[in-house]
Amino acid sequence: MQIDVLTLFPDMFAPLTQSLIGKAVEDGLLNLNLIDFRQYAHDKHQHVDDTPYGGGAGMLLKPDPLFEAMDAINEQDARSKRVILLDPAGRQFNQAAADELAHEDHLVFICGHYEGYDERIRTLVTDEFSLGDFVMTGGEIASMAMIDATARLLPGVLGNSVSPETDSFQNGLLEYPQYTRPAEYRGMRCRKCCKTATTS
Repeated sequence: MQIDVLTLFPDMFAPLTQSLIGKAVEDGLLNLNLIDFRQYAHDKHQHVDDTPYGGGAGMLLKPDPLFEAMDAINEQDARSKRVILLDPAGRQFNQAAADELAHEDHLVFICGHYEGYDERIRTLVTDEFSLGDFVMTGGEIASMAMIDATARLLPGVLGNSVSPETDSFQNGLLEYPQYTRPAEYRGMRCRKCCKTATTS
């Protein structure tokens, strides 16, 4: 799977170089491309935001850096893509959405900042997602959560192919309680052992 992330803060994505996702990248199961779209700004200070046209509070992301970043992505890979905008008004991300995205070949995440987006940016987008009804400083952490949840479902990422099928929320249920050895620790016994002892 190819994942491109349009962000102003690519260094924030260091956690995705660790653990299973980092190994998936090393093994070639996932190609993660972080693009600082500030490089597509045209003024000498590389501004990517501006005041709302006609007035209003806050700053909005300008369309041109993001449009040109998407042009560059499309020039490198002409395949169809799911382009995801992280936005509070979007569909709430869940396990079913992660499973849906895991079947795609190419995902692009647009991480916003400031007060919002120039509305024309939405014309680039196929999907809008939110992690929930709360406000974050930008889309980076939300996109990392979505990438982690999605990439772990790719074939070969988890060591055990059965693991994704028994994950919490995969079939609408939570995982059942599980235990390790010893069967009793500090006076607490695993329920499975207790049940066995009671019924035997």
